[in-house]
Amino acid sequence: MANVVERTGKTVQDAISSALADLNADIEDVDVEVLEEGSKGIFGIIGNKLARVRVTLKEMSSKVAVEFLQNVFQKMGVSAEIEAKEYDDTLYLEIKADDSGIIIGRRGETLDALQYLVSLVVNKNREVYKKVTIDIENYRHKREETLVKLANRLAERVIKYKKSITLEPMNPYERKVIHSTLQDNKYVETYSIGNDPNRKVVITLK
Repeated sequence: MANVVERTGKTVQDAISSALADLNADIEDVDVEVLEEGSKGIFGIIGNKLARVRVTLKEMSSKVAVEFLQNVFQKMGVSAEIEAKEYDDTLYLEIKADDSGIIIGRRGETLDALQYLVSLVVNKNREVYKKVTIDIENYRHKREETLVKLANRLAERVIKYKKSITLEPMNPYERKVIHSTLQDNKYVETYSIGNDPNRKVVITLK
């Protein structure tokens, strides 16, 4: 199916409606360029000029992302359903699969890698960056809750024993959660050391 069509009609709206029917699309799925406004001519009969429009089907980020993930999962031998919610500047993909562990990976590493790859695919040739978030079984929210509890528990140990604690290597998102959780703590502060992928958060007394 063509992504661009030019159509004519008695009015601009008629021409657009004809193009939408050919593209099997809704108005929010396309960009419209009016090439000719059209005119009725003399007495509405002589010299009538039809309106002409060029209608371009937008490349839906959600469709591109879902097709990419389906291809990846097929090669991984994983059966999964993907639900996409697309907004102006964000794309949220929720995955449902029987074997979610394979998709999540160790500490979410596979999920993060998939999110990074989808972001590259979605934002290719885009002028405005679209943020991509991929989740499965609410993993990211659960992981964030776990990290918040961990940060507070370790902060208490640092205060009690007056000794700094270095956490295991974490990705940028997880480090941000630790830093944000303790940024208003009166007694401890945090900073990061090392280089990715082995960068770690240190919790120490102020």
